[in-house]
Amino acid sequence: MSGEKAVHFGEWVRNRRAELRLSLRKFAEETRLDPGNLSKYERGVLPPPQDPDTLERMAAVLKLKEGDPGCREFMDLAALGAGRIPTDLVSDPKLLAKMPLLFRAIRTRNLTRQQLLELAERLKSL
Repeated sequence: MSGEKAVHFGEWVRNRRAELRLSLRKFAEETRLDPGNLSKYERGVLPPPQDPDTLERMAAVLKLKEGDPGCREFMDLAALGAGRIPTDLVSDPKLLAKMPLLFRAIRTRNLTRQQLLELAERLKSL
């Protein structure tokens, strides 16, 4: 899925919508959302919606199934775009307790982009 290389939620949605050959108008109609707001999400002008019902409707139209990697990425980008930690991570007390250590390591080491990508890959494998 080309959405995987997206930097932000809106770019990811736009890429996925393009893969599905779904026009912005059709996407708006099927999600029951305002096309102007959808355009603003895609351009990063508006932060991603946070309403679970809205995100679920968008995910369904984008043919994302709950639990699949693409759906998780979609939901993660929505949370991060609003400055939040994804809900499933916040609900894990062990992981939540380790986050300050991760943040401190990232801040104090001035990691390069490549090092951050390598760290992300290592974390994925845990």
